[in-house]
Amino acid sequence: MAGHSKWANIQHRKKAQDAKRGKVFTKMIREITVAARQGGDDPDSNPRLRLAVDRALAVNMPKDKVEKAAARGAGTDEAVAYEEARFEGYGPGGIAIMADCMTDNRNRTVSEIRHAFNKHGGNLGTDGCVAFMFEQRGVMIFPPETNEDALMEAALEAGADDVISHEDGAFEVLSSAETFPEVRDALIAAGFEPADAEVTMRPETTTPLEGDEGAKALRLIDRLEDLDDIQHVYTNADIQESAYAQS
Repeated sequence: MAGHSKWANIQHRKKAQDAKRGKVFTKMIREITVAARQGGDDPDSNPRLRLAVDRALAVNMPKDKVEKAAARGAGTDEAVAYEEARFEGYGPGGIAIMADCMTDNRNRTVSEIRHAFNKHGGNLGTDGCVAFMFEQRGVMIFPPETNEDALMEAALEAGADDVISHEDGAFEVLSSAETFPEVRDALIAAGFEPADAEVTMRPETTTPLEGDEGAKALRLIDRLEDLDDIQHVYTNADIQESAYAQS
């Protein structure tokens, strides 16, 4: 979620992940397994696997579980075949929402996603209805106390596309999806450890939401992220801090 409340969004997401760590680990294992099955179990030659491993380690998933998932994916165990799918729709205030899934039962997944949208003031749309609003980008978030000038210099030297400062003091460093690993590693080597770093679908424009409407959007997003088959949820909502106390 891009916007004024970038830091609040990061803290909210991390708190939600901590509350359901077992479910988060299950999703990470699924992503690692599929990535390794498609491109092998060597993260250095499999960019998708490297990103999946990085995400898993970022939520403190034990390294041995990460390695076992990659080894299983690279093996011949095809007991469960996951289909990758993307669902799109609209939430409170007309915000755009996309959900990327891995499922072994598409009908079940569609039913659960539609129910979540309907229950929380949104509606499931058709393929492509909001995807055009997003662009795949590498995004790294740095805390408010970061030295802006030093970060800017290091980011541009590393090949980043842009550095954005937010009203809450947080910073975003943007890169292409292809250069994300190199930019992130260069920034870490320069002493800038991101609070959050991922390749994501970033909205080209955002819709501000606050108060009750923002709280409803947060509940919908949280509900979608809690579904077993959903790996990632993207939105163009710019949720203001006033919404978090009500969610």
